[in-house]
Amino acid sequence: MLQIDDRKQTGNFALFNLGFRPFFLGAAGFAVVAVALWMFVYLMNWDIQPYYGLPAVMWHGHEMIFGYAMAVIAGFLLTAVRNWTSIPTLNGTPLLLLFLLWLVGRIVPFFSDVLLIGVVALADCLFEVLLIFAVAAPIVKAKKWNNLAIVLILALMLAAHVLFYLGVSDVVDDGVYYGLYSGLYLIVALIFVMGRRVIPFFIEKGVGYPVQLVNRNWLDVSMLFLFFWLMDLFRPNGLVVTLLAVLLFVLHALRLVGWYTPGIWRKPLLWVLYLAYGWLVAAFGLKVMVYVFGISPFLALHAFAYGGIGLMTIGMMARVSLGHTGRNIAEPPPVLAWAFAVLFLGALVRVVLPLFDSSSYTLWVGLSQVLWLIAFAIFFYVCFPMLVKPRVDGGFG
Repeated sequence: MLQIDDRKQTGNFALFNLGFRPFFLGAAGFAVVAVALWMFVYLMNWDIQPYYGLPAVMWHGHEMIFGYAMAVIAGFLLTAVRNWTSIPTLNGTPLLLLFLLWLVGRIVPFFSDVLLIGVVALADCLFEVLLIFAVAAPIVKAKKWNNLAIVLILALMLAAHVLFYLGVSDVVDDGVYYGLYSGLYLIVALIFVMGRRVIPFFIEKGVGYPVQLVNRNWLDVSMLFLFFWLMDLFRPNGLVVTLLAVLLFVLHALRLVGWYTPGIWRKPLLWVLYLAYGWLVAAFGLKVMVYVFGISPFLALHAFAYGGIGLMTIGMMARVSLGHTGRNIAEPPPVLAWAFAVLFLGALVRVVLPLFDSSSYTLWVGLSQVLWLIAFAIFFYVCFPMLVKPRVDGGFG
């Protein structure tokens, strides 16, 4: 069997050597393009309806969840599974074809006057089916059964995506709503599963001094989050959802406290992940405030999406891009810290400022969009050469 470190790089182009390269580059570029389009729609009333008459806000939600976030997930898992199993994952032409399938799903909706919705749905869902097989095959071959939970989450993401398209096609009532919110919460669930494994490990190894963090196994509350997800789908923002949000807020806050050590603030690749998890905790608190104080539910939604998923994905993309191109993760390019800080500021503007001044809501949304664009433009500029060029140590990957 070919071991993952047997091959050496040939040539100066390495974009399709390993999954993180094309998918992180595509995700970062799409994060800029998609939010720029959404900004023009939101602030300047551009008339685009890429999903056959649905409001453009549905396109925005779909593309952030099943476009941007799924690209990050694909890049991360195709890289991580290779490490977990010591079995090569997709590279070369198969990886290129998988990436192009993802790209088709991002572009085709704008040609809805000549192409059927089935083309878009087929491309998106086929991408996810093939991704599931690409992730599951090495896990099964290596008998790493503890990682099958991740495959299950991918399968549920596929089901949520099918539900979305059935809603778009008027086959399932409220399918669009169920699909989008299920996709969002499944990504949060994946962050909880992976975060419990890697965040305390990264902190312990990265702060530069001996520390043993508290990582309580009994706080692995995936079933509680499952109930929260289902109740928020069918009885959104009701009393049961609020009580579950209180429990999840307390339990995940305890987990975050157990992971704290002051040394994280000297390491951008640590504090960005810590703060991202903090936004997910805050989102549960905001869900409580929706019921108790009547605040907009979109503030909690964007605490999950902009603050939690946004910061977590940019932080993980930066860490993986540095580490898997042979660079020193302890000394990232300083400008990446600015990208993280700008994105964190954008989350504050999007989520917190409307709590104090709802009359300027459009201004806060527009400013948060600009800050998102700046953060991901910085990331794209810094990481483009890393992702396209070979590893600095000459290895393949």
